[in-house]
Amino acid sequence: MAGAGNLDLPGSSNWYVPDLAVVPRDPAKGAGALLPHQTLLIVEITSESNGDTARIVKRRRYAEYRAPLYLLADRQEKCCTLFGEPGEIGYTRIEGPHPFGTPVRLPAPFDLSLDTGRLA
Repeated sequence: MAGAGNLDLPGSSNWYVPDLAVVPRDPAKGAGALLPHQTLLIVEITSESNGDTARIVKRRRYAEYRAPLYLLADRQEKCCTLFGEPGEIGYTRIEGPHPFGTPVRLPAPFDLSLDTGRLA
C-alpha cells in the first residue's frame, strides 16, 4: 500500500510529510500515527525550497527513527540516492548518487529496479 501522510517522530515536535511512503498492507494496528520504522520505503523529491532539508535533515531523522529505506530524488542535482541500514548516526548503506535515467535497485521486499528515466 502506498500513499503520503504524516510520519510522527516521537519525542520531538516534528512531523514529516514525505512525498511518498510505502507501508505494509497492515501496519501496526492501534498504534496511532505512522512511525518511520513502520514504513517499507520513504521517498522525498527535492525542490528549490526544500533541497537541503531533504538531503540533510530528513535523511538524518529518518535514519534515527529507523526508516529502512529512504530514496532521495534530487531534482537540482538530477540524481537519485538510496539510503538503507539506518542507525543513530545515519544510514550505513548508500547507493548512488545515480544520474536520472539510471535504474535504481530496490532491495527486498521490493527486489526490483526502479526506472528513473522519467525524472530526467
